[in-house]
Amino acid sequence: MQILSTPQELAAQCRAWRAAGESISLVPTMGYYHAGHESLMERGRALAQRMVVSLFVNPTQFGPGEDLAAYPRDLERDAAIARKHGADVLFVPEPQSMYAPDHATWVEVPELAKNLCGLSRPVHFRGVCTVVLKLFLLTGADVAVFGEKDWQQQAIIRRMVRDLNVPVRIETCPTGRETDGLALSSRNVYMTPEERAQAPEIRRGLLHARTLAEKGETSAALLREAVLGHWAEHLPLGRLDYLSVVHPESLEPLEGIAGPALMACAVRLGKARLLDNILLHP
Repeated sequence: MQILSTPQELAAQCRAWRAAGESISLVPTMGYYHAGHESLMERGRALAQRMVVSLFVNPTQFGPGEDLAAYPRDLERDAAIARKHGADVLFVPEPQSMYAPDHATWVEVPELAKNLCGLSRPVHFRGVCTVVLKLFLLTGADVAVFGEKDWQQQAIIRRMVRDLNVPVRIETCPTGRETDGLALSSRNVYMTPEERAQAPEIRRGLLHARTLAEKGETSAALLREAVLGHWAEHLPLGRLDYLSVVHPESLEPLEGIAGPALMACAVRLGKARLLDNILLHP
């Protein structure tokens, strides 16, 4: 496995692979790997002859006061995991190599970024789209792999790829979970033991909504109230960022469930901001 640190090195290596007729998969990450990242790499390894794993804590997707400086990092451990899962390249750039001092070009999908995480993180998806498109251009990847936990992110990237005719296929992997149901996240390390003990209730509340929907409840408002009631009883340390029922592709809010719907949430537990979602079917 090569560890490359400049866009020029990455582009040159990927050009050589494409010239040799080899397919390329891309797994974009911010590092501090857990089992969810490993499943993304396993999928990427199976989908192409060559795999690039990017490890970049992208500063442009962090807003003022967010955890850019505190975001957990462990390059040596991450490199060992990427090597174990068959990465041909681990791309670890410095911010100044990805963004010139006078960087002035941004990519965004404002209609899909206006709700959910976009409400409290207004610059986040602009930074995500910009850096992901840079990675697509540098690698010329045939396929890129993302996780379903960040549902809004993968929906926005799919729309960006469609609208800009980017020749890459987007694949998504199911959310990786702990044995108690908590969605895997690099930010889980921020929680105290007491907060961690309550964190699985996020998923249990969403499962409660799915059970109600399967029994015939179609009101988004009532489903939301049921989840909030569960959390009020079982997740007293949690602070709600949002809980919404939206269309899985357009991310527009839904009043009722007539077809597949996505219930998505962000809950703060201490220093951790935890995402999860679930598909609801009538």
